[in-house]
This record gives sequence, C-alpha cells and structure tokens, in this order.
Amino acid sequence: MTATLVPFEEAIERYDIVMGLEVHVELNTATKMFCGCPAVFGGEPNTHVCPVCLGLPGALPVVNGKAVESAIRIGLALNCEIAEWCRFARKNYFYPDMPKNFQTSQYDEPIAFEGFMDVEVEGETYRIEIERAHMEEDTGKSTHMGGATGRIHGADYSLLDYNRAGIPLIEIVTKTIEVPSHLAPAVARAYVTQLRDLVLALGVSDARMDQGSLRCDVNLSLKPTGSSTFGTRSETKNVNSFRSVERAARYEATRHAGLLDAGERVVQETRHFHEDTGTTSPGREKSDAEDYRYFPEPDLAPVAPSREWVEELRATLPEPPAERRRRLQADWGFSDLEMRDTVGAGALELVAQTVEAGASPQSARKWWLSELARRANEQGVELAELAITPAQVARIQALVDEGTVNDKLARQVFEGVLAGEGDPDAVVQARGLAVVSDDGALSAAVDRAIEANPDVADKIRDGKVAAAGALIGSVMKEMRGQADAAKVRELILSKLT
Repeated sequence: MTATLVPFEEAIERYDIVMGLEVHVELNTATKMFCGCPAVFGGEPNTHVCPVCLGLPGALPVVNGKAVESAIRIGLALNCEIAEWCRFARKNYFYPDMPKNFQTSQYDEPIAFEGFMDVEVEGETYRIEIERAHMEEDTGKSTHMGGATGRIHGADYSLLDYNRAGIPLIEIVTKTIEVPSHLAPAVARAYVTQLRDLVLALGVSDARMDQGSLRCDVNLSLKPTGSSTFGTRSETKNVNSFRSVERAARYEATRHAGLLDAGERVVQETRHFHEDTGTTSPGREKSDAEDYRYFPEPDLAPVAPSREWVEELRATLPEPPAERRRRLQADWGFSDLEMRDTVGAGALELVAQTVEAGASPQSARKWWLSELARRANEQGVELAELAITPAQVARIQALVDEGTVNDKLARQVFEGVLAGEGDPDAVVQARGLAVVSDDGALSAAVDRAIEANPDVADKIRDGKVAAAGALIGSVMKEMRGQADAAKVRELILSKLT
C-alpha cells in the first residue's frame, strides 16, 4: 500500500493514538537461560552453543536461578505482583534462528504482572500500566547476504549464528497506553528511557541498545477521535534507541492516518524501522496468540518463589526513579525547568555519573545539554551513544577549573575525545590547547594590542574600563583563544590605569 502520509499534526486532529510497548531486556547472567553456555555478546559464530541451546534430541533444559532472581527484582521495581507459582510454555512458529523451532517462554502464567511506572513529560505525570513481565529466551542472529537492504527479501542466502539463542530475556509488556495524542511519541520515549535507567540501577543488564540487549517493539493503532473502538495495530520490531522509539511512533501514526483517510485497510503486521530514513517497512503478517499453539513446557518444572525470598529481594531494590529524581534535584539545586530539561534530554544518568566523577551539577548539566547534545543531534544518536564517558566530561571540566583550558578550548577537547584522539589530557597535549599564562608572553601580546588600538587605549586611560574588552578580544584572537582572559585584563589595566 502506498497511501500518502498525513502530517503528524493533521493526523492527531482526526485520530487518537493507541499504543502498547513491549521491551525485551537481555539479562547479564553468566550463562544462558536453560543451559551452561556463556551468555556473552559477540564471539566467533556458533561457538557459545551446546546440545540444549541447539535443540538436539535428548537434551534437557534447566532453569537459570539467577535469571529468575533478576526477573523478580524487575517485577518488584515495576510495582508488579509476583506469582507464587508459574511455568514455562512452548511458543511455536518457524524460527530460522531458533534451532529447536519453538521458543521457551511464559504464556498465561508470567512471573510478574499488574504493575506500573510513572513517567513525566512536559511537566505532567503519566502512569504506564504494566500487564506482565515474563521470562523467555532470545533467538539467534540471522545475517542476510547478497541483498541491497540486509533483509531476507532479495538476499541470496542467510548465515545463522546461534550464540545468542537461549540468552535470558525479560519481556515487559504494557497495557494499552492512551495519553494525549500529541504527546504519545514522547511518552513512549520517556517510558523506555526510564525503564532502561531502572534496569541499569538494578544491575540486571547492561541495557546496551546498540548491541540489542534492550530493544523495544512499538505497537500502535489509530481510532477516530472520541471513538471507543480500537483500530488495527502494527508492531514495529526491535527499535533500538530512545530517539527511534519516538520517531517510529510518529511515523506509524502518519502512515496509519494516510491509509484510513484513503479508505484502505491497515494490515496487522510486524514492521521494520529504518534509522536512516525514519520510516518503516513491512515484515510479516502478525499472528494472534492462538496461532502460536502454546502449551506447557513438559521438560521444565514450575517456578514457585517463596514469599520470604521475594521479600528478601524487595529489600535489595534501588531507590525508585521518581524519588531519586526528587532527591537529585534537591541535592543539585536544579529548578523544576532545569530538571525537566535534563530528564527530557535523556541526560539524568549521564549528569549523575559526571557529578559522581567530580564535576559540579551545573557544569555537568551544561556540557551534556549543550555541547554534547548538539553533537549527538548532528550524528543522529542518543547522548549515551557518544564516544565519551561521564568521567571524561568531568575531567574536561576539571581542566577548566584548574585554568588549563577555558570553555572555548574545552570544546576542542570534546572534539578530540569524540574523534578518538585519547583522554582529555592527551588531547590537550597533542593539540597544544593549554591556556598560556606566562606573564612575559601575555605582556608582549598586550603591548601589541595597545599599540594597534591607540583609541581604545586612550578610552581606558580616561577611565572607561569597560573598553578593555576590545583589547582582551584582540589578545585572545592573536593567541588562538589560549590566553588567560583574567590575567590579560589585569595586565591591560595595570599598563593603562
């Protein structure tokens, strides 16, 4: 279908957005969900495998106890009820990258259910209700060769790597999300951002979206404004950045609206999101739950966590996100607007880690929300994906505080670090960026500026001290911004007043 896209603002005038989000979190256990193979990213293809995760005849799975513990802690942090008894099921359909041809998951008896998370967008708090958080295993990885798009359609052949098959996953599924339609994409982004922060605080996953250890499926449909009847949904699969979650939701709203306006049918299907264009393309028609022929996994015993164990795990939970934000805002002295902008930019954890590394809250916020936000926007990536660490940002600010560089030179240090030229100190040395504070060199530069600008010098002699700014600028230009501006001013005034 090639119906014309409707601009987002027009689409939400006639339709309400209805969303559901499914977030898959790979757990950082040492071994896979049902076998002893290492659960690590990468490695030579098909080297982290065994008879169990390859689905060979006679191989029997065993549940990973640490994965169950992590699932319970995630459920508790999401305010879920924890099942007293639950079990695994087989989810059946053709998986080319799952050699046993079914996925061991949980169906009607998840380990955690009926929870919620509150997120804040544009000063308003929205409650995202959690339907379930259940345990399952990841699939392998398919690489499609010979095609133009990297997708299976048009490829000459496919390569399969089963290293990832069997790695523990927690799938967190929201209930239907109905919020003001103009905010729906931003709410989706805020939810996934906060969920990632929570997972990191729990220490159950590295949540690397660039490596697929946290990824989001965006389910979206439209209904006529004021209607109670939901439309047909699409499911945009494996979206792997906060920015892309928001873009995928916006794009699908414009696509659905175009189809509905043209009197065409929205197909219930999976969609692929394209980072380069911000568009989606068809995957496969989406099955309903009954099409997967779920049945209880006969080779695994039910999971029955004791109430005592659950309460022990509850005691290990980190500070709830909303409480932590309030505490950090008070500790940092941020205004409501400053904190809202920090959270909205996805910079809260980055600022917190930069402060922990020694920077002041205001300087940490300044760099992440200005210089680094600009560079992330230019590259089309999230702040956390930039090739710089909070510790490096704190060190650059320390160099400013020490007087080694000024703010202008610090921007060149950021440029060097982001370009892979080394840590901040190495970049300063290699690029020769240190501020010149030698009295002799500065005095000579000041003399040249006075000689070249006699009219300005006369104003300063007549008591117009503000005119010194012009001479300071002249000296800074001659010294490529590397002069100590305060010392230059001091020298100018000492010579002319």
